[in-house]
Amino acid sequence: PFGFSKRVLFTLMYFFALCEANCKKKDTVYGGHMAGIIFSILAGMAMSLQGVFNTRLGEKVGLYESNLLVQGMAFLLSCVAFLILGKGSFATLRETNRVYLLGGVLGILITLFVMLGIGNLSPTVSISLILVSQLLVAAIIDAFGWFGAEKAPFRLPQYIGLALMIGGILVFKLKMKQ
Repeated sequence: PFGFSKRVLFTLMYFFALCEANCKKKDTVYGGHMAGIIFSILAGMAMSLQGVFNTRLGEKVGLYESNLLVQGMAFLLSCVAFLILGKGSFATLRETNRVYLLGGVLGILITLFVMLGIGNLSPTVSISLILVSQLLVAAIIDAFGWFGAEKAPFRLPQYIGLALMIGGILVFKLKMKQ
């Protein structure tokens, strides 16, 4: 398993370096809509796997112990990525809204809440609820233009889509009589 993990890690690092190198000529940070779609799909896949892995690890070593391991590994990998790929500047941190610094706190809460959700539900139901709540909160942020987001109204088609997603969760949750 470790050899496989190492290959996946190097493949992902190569992918991100390649995207950064090839996408700089575009008008967004990492290359536009197709890159956004690919990164979003990868994030969803990673979140689902991470949630299950963290939950199973937590069952063996404990909830807070596994959270320490997960966040510690993330910190170390973030340091490596910063040293290799970092091109920003901490000097502009003084100009940043202080509320944005809560992202790290939210990261810990997300890890814990995903583990607790998957531990008490199935991965499918838990991740489905996570996705619906993400979509709802993102829609609220867009609708009001909070945190610098461009205003995007939530209209009838979006409400229908959200209702269909919630209906899908209920269908997943129903137990068929056999």
